[in-house]
Amino acid sequence: MKSHYHCVYKLKYHLVLVTRYRRKCFTSQMLDRLEVICRELCGKWEVDLRQFSGEADHIHLMLDMHPNIMPSKFINNLKTVTSRLVRKEFSQHLKAYYWKPVLWTRAYCLITAGGAPLEVLKAYIQKQERPEK
Repeated sequence: MKSHYHCVYKLKYHLVLVTRYRRKCFTSQMLDRLEVICRELCGKWEVDLRQFSGEADHIHLMLDMHPNIMPSKFINNLKTVTSRLVRKEFSQHLKAYYWKPVLWTRAYCLITAGGAPLEVLKAYIQKQERPEK
């Protein structure tokens, strides 16, 4: 749990970003560079990047975010910055995969993670002692 001014929160997300057309274009070196870029960007947004990994066609990030951050805006910025920098730094390599200046698919997968299972939360809420009047 973390706290900030008047709130206590625990917001963990699992983010998956997939390459456009699911092209298997990432090398180990590219994934290392993507991790550095993601860590730097997360620092600027005050997002804690807990875990980073990837394969040839996608990356996974485990994030701890503050409730004031709009995940969609953060993710859009993350995709824009990583795409621009990776396409610039690995342009020769990526020419074999993309003829347009693209890297990521428009979609992304964002899943909440951690905390109690839904059934436990439902049971806890149902067992609250409601006043008679």
